[in-house]
Amino acid sequence: MLKLKILFLIVLIGCGCEEKPVAVNFQQGYHGKISEGQSKLIHTEAKGFFNQTQLSIAIIKNGKPEFYGVKIENDTMFSVENQDSVFEIGSISKVFTATLLADLSLDGKLNLNDPAGKYLPWKLKNTPEFTLQQLSNHSSGLPRLPDNLILSEVDMSNPYKDYGEEKLGFYLTEQLELKQDPGIKFDYSNLGVGLLGYMLTRIDSSSYEEMIQNRIAIPFQMESTTVNREKVMPQLVKGLDVEGKETPNWDLNVLQGAGAILSSTQDLTKFALAQFNPANQTLALTQKKTFSVTAYEKAIGLGWMIENKKDGKWLWHGGGTGGYSSSFTLDLDRKNAVIILSNISGFSENVVNISNLGSRLMEMIED
Repeated sequence: MLKLKILFLIVLIGCGCEEKPVAVNFQQGYHGKISEGQSKLIHTEAKGFFNQTQLSIAIIKNGKPEFYGVKIENDTMFSVENQDSVFEIGSISKVFTATLLADLSLDGKLNLNDPAGKYLPWKLKNTPEFTLQQLSNHSSGLPRLPDNLILSEVDMSNPYKDYGEEKLGFYLTEQLELKQDPGIKFDYSNLGVGLLGYMLTRIDSSSYEEMIQNRIAIPFQMESTTVNREKVMPQLVKGLDVEGKETPNWDLNVLQGAGAILSSTQDLTKFALAQFNPANQTLALTQKKTFSVTAYEKAIGLGWMIENKKDGKWLWHGGGTGGYSSSFTLDLDRKNAVIILSNISGFSENVVNISNLGSRLMEMIED
């Protein structure tokens, strides 16, 4: 499960230094909104991180959300209200791209099983026949990244910044080579979902930001959800690198469908609550199994990872960028959810704490 829960990371690296533990101090705390056990778990998981680290957490029980946040400052941890603060959500963006795909499908603008090449301005090298759905569920056979995005040759503080439409077109027409035939194997691909996002903008004749606003953010009243960083700059929490220093935000350029969205736990709670409404056909479509992830005894819908539990199923996705990491878990049957946004680098050796915390908080709701 670890591999699935480090989504959108290019590589997992350590900083070569020890993170300084902090003292726990609750001078600004408020503790009535979550249980003592949940509060203790959050502080235990967070206390090894750097100064200026923030965790913004939403816990939904039976459809009722509560918010909790912590911040580390001057080697002290404080409880803070930061549900309106904005973070990069990394690969949780893939769920939003899948939602756009589902919505356009229900609008009759595309078929999930359409060949991707139908919607591209270029002829794909060797004319592979992967579909739109296979791009969303990581069974297209595409590699994690295109061959002409060479990590050793880019600024790793903002690795996608210069990867535009021209480079994508060159890769697809001159360098494209699948790792395996489409539909054979789950193999996580930032390229695949980034390419899907690009194609959806062509199908809808809209920018990715326009689609996010018109089809998701505005209908669900998610006022801080955007790919336009300038729009949320006053609320934006600075990302931290693996040494705890401020790091640039990522610009995903032509691959923005893979991880360009910024949001808050307040907004993502609205998205979570909408998932509990079976009458929403678009969201229900993203939740349906489309492919088995046999190596992990899991499955994937459109965007969402699916884990069957003894009393139902959980939907999950995580994200990580150079300065942020996140986790989003849903229990549809009980209308429970845990959402965690943080400015902990997705390359941090302790990034797994975020996904583990999400799972453990969900289990505590069940208790």
